[in-house]
Amino acid sequence: MPSKVVRIGFVGCGGIAQAHMDALSKIEGVQLVAFCDIVPEKAKAAAKKHGGKAFTKVKQMLKSVEVDALFFCLPPFAHGDELLAIEHGIPFFVEKPVGLDLGLIREIAAGVREKNLLTSVGYMNRYRRSVNTVRELLQKDHPILLLGGWIGGTPISAVGIWHWWVQKDKSGGQFHEQVTHTVDLARYLAGEVVEVHAYQSKGLNRLAPEHYTVEDAMVVNLKFQSGAIANLWACCSANGGGGGVSLQVYATETTAHFTGWEHSVRIYRRNEDIVEIRGEGDIFRIEDEAFVKALQTGDRSLIRSDYIDGAKTAAVTLAAVKSAETGKPVEVEPVIQ
Repeated sequence: MPSKVVRIGFVGCGGIAQAHMDALSKIEGVQLVAFCDIVPEKAKAAAKKHGGKAFTKVKQMLKSVEVDALFFCLPPFAHGDELLAIEHGIPFFVEKPVGLDLGLIREIAAGVREKNLLTSVGYMNRYRRSVNTVRELLQKDHPILLLGGWIGGTPISAVGIWHWWVQKDKSGGQFHEQVTHTVDLARYLAGEVVEVHAYQSKGLNRLAPEHYTVEDAMVVNLKFQSGAIANLWACCSANGGGGGVSLQVYATETTAHFTGWEHSVRIYRRNEDIVEIRGEGDIFRIEDEAFVKALQTGDRSLIRSDYIDGAKTAAVTLAAVKSAETGKPVEVEPVIQ
């Protein structure tokens, strides 16, 4: 078990990694000791700000610095070094989605299970009070229909995240990389998805940059094991505004409307007053603190999404990508064979 002071290393030092670094730096008992990025300047900047050493190779980092946990904050196409964490028996946190290659995801999931490794995936909405209040209500009043998604504008810039995000072979597309949060929330509230059927729109986005290969929009129908159904959507072409993040959940006695990145909710219950719960602004700290406490205490119940669970969400979104390409329904493949 890790010492009381948890020494953490980072693989990937981009924007989302910096959000986690800032959150972790405010948590008692955390020491940021190592930073790895293929862009040396990013790793050096993180080391200068938080202390510790900078690297460009994960193997070299693990040879040089002792860590109690790793944070993998990588684009979907860049995963694989999680296998090194498994080899060394190091617990790890992975930002969503956990990858782009279902075969590799399965290999990592199998390794995690074999080593019984403590892991966490960055589906931070599972830690929100709004979400868990609704989830508790739905335990006895099962969801029937879910509607939601992410509507945004065209990513015109070719720098930073947008350099790879707009390339389908690197991000997997908006539904896989971004709407993964809504898919995971749907799973958290309504249970496992067994089949998807998706359609996509391409070639209509007149503001798209030259190297843009993702879909302009996607609609995905989901069939849950429980019998519930959902319609989720993605769009990165709505430059007039009026979009945003949303999820509506309808059950027999309960309706929940989640809105915004922070997932504030309005809860409607038959014969009861409307309840409103605002989403937390410091959700990365809440999510990261749960992971740190689990490392310190061994209490895995603090983790709302481990690697195998996060891999199940990836299996759904990758099935949607496949369905959009073929136009046919696709069964969601199991993560662990």
